[in-house]
Amino acid sequence: MPIHDFFADRGFVRPDGRMVHDMYLVEVKNPEESHYDWDYYKILKVIPGEEAFRPMSEGGCPLVVAH
Repeated sequence: MPIHDFFADRGFVRPDGRMVHDMYLVEVKNPEESHYDWDYYKILKVIPGEEAFRPMSEGGCPLVVAH
């Protein structure tokens, strides 16, 4: 099931129930780098959900047969 919302634009729910989505490596900005309200983080890297979460085949969910 694909998920497209403010939290996970490119997310999806796997058959084992895990929601997979991109994760972000961020750095807190210095006060001089912040230009507006809520401007606290600098995104250093986007980690694709397929790399950020354990594969379903390694999950061990007894209700799902690994593909």
